[in-house]
Amino acid sequence: MNKAPSKEWTADDVMRMAGAHQASCVLLAGVQLDLFTVLDNGPREETGLAADLGCPFRSFDMLLTALEALGLVRRENGVVSIENSARALLSKNSPDYLGFIIRHHGNMMPGWQKLIQAVYTGSRTAAESVLYTQNDQDREDFLMGMYNVARQQADRIAQALDLCGRKTLLDIGGGPGTYAVFFCRANPELEAIVFDLPASEPFARKIIARYELDQRIRFAAGNYLIDPLPGGQDVAWLSQVLHGETPGNAATLVQNAAKALKSGGLLCIQEFVLDDDRKGPPRAALFGLNMLVGTDGGQVYTGEEISRMMKNAGAHNIRMLSVELPESCRIYIGDMP
Repeated sequence: MNKAPSKEWTADDVMRMAGAHQASCVLLAGVQLDLFTVLDNGPREETGLAADLGCPFRSFDMLLTALEALGLVRRENGVVSIENSARALLSKNSPDYLGFIIRHHGNMMPGWQKLIQAVYTGSRTAAESVLYTQNDQDREDFLMGMYNVARQQADRIAQALDLCGRKTLLDIGGGPGTYAVFFCRANPELEAIVFDLPASEPFARKIIARYELDQRIRFAAGNYLIDPLPGGQDVAWLSQVLHGETPGNAATLVQNAAKALKSGGLLCIQEFVLDDDRKGPPRAALFGLNMLVGTDGGQVYTGEEISRMMKNAGAHNIRMLSVELPESCRIYIGDMP
């Protein structure tokens, strides 16, 4: 494997990294105020907008200054408007709205602030596991945030993964059902089941109904480590699920998924993946720490570890799907005998 050349660090590099959270917090504040949706409905006079949002003008003006400096809004003669390129991503009026995942990252910040505590203790520092949060707003941010993320690449994956002739797909830990939706859209003969915890069902039903696939996709509630999975499936799809589990539970989950497949079925796993030497890439390494602070025993796995889980579950001819994905994200496919 070719190694990237060593980086020549400067004081400016270190200072930018140390202060990177500041821009994230500015974006988060704009989303929490729902400022971008308000501005999508038309430009607003600054003082009136501050009053409507319940903010003192001094502090609101400082936030607007930062948002303008970051290129998200613009101001002219006391009137503020949203930049057109940001409108589609930050306004709730847009189907491409990313506010849920932005708020989810904000929900994770308290745990990240205690990263050193997590390193010392080996235990999560978030108030509750992100996977089993009891806070309704946090749950919506997490599950709809997963929709935000998956929607960016689901259509591309559905076009790349050959499911010709496959009739049934099980989306295990599918949350809002994004991938089940896009696989069914790309394959008219396919029907799907989204299997996840009961708390995910309202969000899955909402997304499934949005794409008018109620007749082809159903939700089955359960715990994928304990409850039996619906069997006799042509395809088992696990997307970004293993990293929330301990190595033992992850292996059990892969075995459970394999048992749900009929002979000749496809076992498909999408994950953020560490290089086998565990030296990168950066996104996977950082996401591993996200699991440290936010879950009870979750971690990011290497490609070799995922392949071994699949082999131990009985899969063969394991290969990586050829599709352009974000850094460190990979899809492994295995055939069941």
